[in-house]
Amino acid sequence: MAETEELHYHDPRELELWTRSVLLASGSQPSEAEQVARHLIESNLVGHDSHGVIRITKYLEWVRKGMLVQNRHLAIVSERGPLLVADGGFGYGQVIGLEAMQLVAERAQSHGLCALALRNSGHLGRVGAWAEELAMAGLASFHFVNTSGFGILVAPFGGSDRRMSANPLAAGVPLPQQPPIILDIATSIIAEGKIQVARNKGETIPPNTVVDGQGKPTTDPAAFYADPPGAILPFGGHKGSGLSIICEVLAGSLTGGGSSHPDNPTAGRLVNNMLTLAFEPSAFGGIDVFRQDVERLAAWTRASPPVEAGGQVLLPGDLERLNRETRLRDGIPLDPETVRQLTEVGERYGTPLTKAVQ
Repeated sequence: MAETEELHYHDPRELELWTRSVLLASGSQPSEAEQVARHLIESNLVGHDSHGVIRITKYLEWVRKGMLVQNRHLAIVSERGPLLVADGGFGYGQVIGLEAMQLVAERAQSHGLCALALRNSGHLGRVGAWAEELAMAGLASFHFVNTSGFGILVAPFGGSDRRMSANPLAAGVPLPQQPPIILDIATSIIAEGKIQVARNKGETIPPNTVVDGQGKPTTDPAAFYADPPGAILPFGGHKGSGLSIICEVLAGSLTGGGSSHPDNPTAGRLVNNMLTLAFEPSAFGGIDVFRQDVERLAAWTRASPPVEAGGQVLLPGDLERLNRETRLRDGIPLDPETVRQLTEVGERYGTPLTKAVQ
């Protein structure tokens, strides 16, 4: 059956309200339910389905098991002016991440820059959202994220089994008269959530992205979850693998949250650690110089003749905005297996899943 025949399209606002209702029924306070739901649906809207509403099933499972703690807030461990260390207390990363970015924005605007070491957060979701948050405050930023052991998924270059986290990176650059430049990538060649989405849809995964439990290439998403499990490959061979190691050090070792290792005290739950670096442009070369140069760079890049007729040169973040326009108009597509999982969640918490719009 063709993919378009299998997908169910859901109104984004209705799906967000449903997600919020489920979170409220599970024990989240209204502000937490609202923030987590908004973040998940926004991830779907921009095309990052692996970090969208599909996550709610796992989140609530972790809540029931005590692996994710509801209604927690960011706690400052230490501070030296623009240098901050904070702890998420294993709370929802969508809440912890937003509180962390609000703190970063305040310090960077006061000092010209800020470095925040965040440890022990629940899953931070789409990391690009935090770069967007700071870009809206006029700040350029860079973010390094890892897990301390629960999310070991990736084989090092030349290796055949799981040793590292997916280790996403994000960066944001504000532009005065247009949307910000937002880079949001993993150092793994594919996100684990995308493998889960492919499994739910009954699709294969791209070649040269995953090896099975014997270290052999596979396009079968089920092989990744088999016993022994498979592993994701780093992007760009040794380059992505090397960048992943640096991410482990900056997000894990430096923050005190720990680099990916099964013997870490927090390895039994999904914990994200993040190092955020934020810069107020006016404190460096001057705000006007910064804006003019970035705008010139953006225009110069976009003006490159497309390789394909009718094509378009996109900057980081452009594709997400195009996806958002399409999905606001047409709805958020969910495959039958994801719909089944969400339906079960709705039944558990007395909140029927919103009907598909087509």
